[in-house]
Amino acid sequence: MPQELPVDLSNLQSVPGARKERVRRGRGTGSGLGKTAGRGGKGQTARSGKGRPRGFEGGQSALVRRLPKFGFKSPFKRYYDVINVLQLENRYQAGETVEPESLYEKGLVASKNCFVKILGEGTLSKKLTVRAHRFSKSAIQKINSAGGKIDQIEVVAGTEGEETKGGGG
Repeated sequence: MPQELPVDLSNLQSVPGARKERVRRGRGTGSGLGKTAGRGGKGQTARSGKGRPRGFEGGQSALVRRLPKFGFKSPFKRYYDVINVLQLENRYQAGETVEPESLYEKGLVASKNCFVKILGEGTLSKKLTVRAHRFSKSAIQKINSAGGKIDQIEVVAGTEGEETKGGGG
């Protein structure tokens, strides 16, 4: 059994078959890839920069242009991160103030600057001061019946909240 030398920079070698010699195209007919260099005959595909746009259908009107356009996305739409009173019950102590910044710190909303709407799913037994942009009627009723206080944040036209789809939690 031959004695193996320790591996260092002087005797490093790649495993046989690990390194493949690159193909040199267009270097004579004897190479197997001479003359047209594997590109076939003449025409668009034989030229350099031969790529065609995504969805190109050989000159036929592309599918994306044949189908009708529909729908509209308003650039002024506001997306609200939705929080239920059940989540407030689980994450806040009695007497605390609930506001977008604290909701962000507790991981319930995506951003400190997002618009927040409080919904009434679940029960609330703690007295909380809740500051948000919108409230559902059932959320208002549940917060008030628990002895809490509601403070609605005014959304002034032109002020931008970070419009995130969906909510945390």
